[in-house]
This record gives sequence, C-alpha cells and structure tokens, in this order.
Amino acid sequence: MKIIVGLGNPGNQYKKYRHNTGFILLDKLAEEQGLKWEKSPKFESEIAECDDFILVKPQTFMNNSGDAVSKLLNFYKISPDDLIVVHDDVDLNFGTVKKQKGKNPAGHHGVEDIIEKIGTKEFWRIRVGIGKPENKQTPVDVWVLQNFQETELEKIKELNIQDIFK
Repeated sequence: MKIIVGLGNPGNQYKKYRHNTGFILLDKLAEEQGLKWEKSPKFESEIAECDDFILVKPQTFMNNSGDAVSKLLNFYKISPDDLIVVHDDVDLNFGTVKKQKGKNPAGHHGVEDIIEKIGTKEFWRIRVGIGKPENKQTPVDVWVLQNFQETELEKIKELNIQDIFK
C-alpha cells in the first residue's frame, strides 16, 4: 500500500493557488479513480482510499504537513519508501514534472516539515513546476500564494501524473 500526499492549504480561498498544486492533482486523480474524499480528524486530513493506495490532503496548512503524514505512516505502519508527496516547485519550469527520492527540500516548507516529522528524506517526491514570477520584484512566497491563471490551471489539470505513481 502506498500513501500519496498532495500538499496544499485547506479552504476554498486557496483552491486555485499555485501552492495548492498537490491538492489540485490529487483531486483529479481521485475523480479519475471514482474515489470520494472523507474528512479524517484523526489524521488531520481528507482521505480517499482504494485497494492500492491512500490519497491524502493534509488539513494542517502547508508548513505543518508533517503532522498528518507522520500520523498516517505510523498508524498504517507504512515505510517512507511507500510515501509519495506531490507538490509545487518554483525551481522547475511551468508544467515540468520530476519524480525524485531522497532529495533536500530546496526551500519548500511543506517538504521540510515532512522530513523533520518523519525523520528522513528517503521518500518519493513528485515535483510539479509552477515556474518563477515573470516580475522579478515579486517574492516567491507571494507568487506561490497567488491564483493560477485559468489557462495555467487547465494545463496543470491536464498533467498525467498517474503514470508516475507506478
């Protein structure tokens, strides 16, 4: 069994933010698989389960994502080898997808918190490029908390990340 975690921030006001790329892609995957999201206060998450994997959207806000992830790994007795974290990445060109294991968080605070809380960086990450702001004066922390343009959002939703999970 694998745990696939999408990183984002809970609440409708954040739904189209660049920083919610993990949530956006897991919503798409759940829909494709015919899965329904259920609130799980025990794991501070929304969860959608099937036989092969558990989809997870932590409801702890991005910078505390490790709380939910560590609870899930401990409860299900799942190794970090079977953890996949899907998240936005400003260091990749828009729409680029990279699968990596054992890498440093490169300034992504959600990933930093997961590494801190589970005690290892030896888990899979699916990094989804959101690019950097065109206006060099826009700080990255402001950029990731802005809505995608509608055309960008559609392109993100068109990414086929399901093959990467295999």
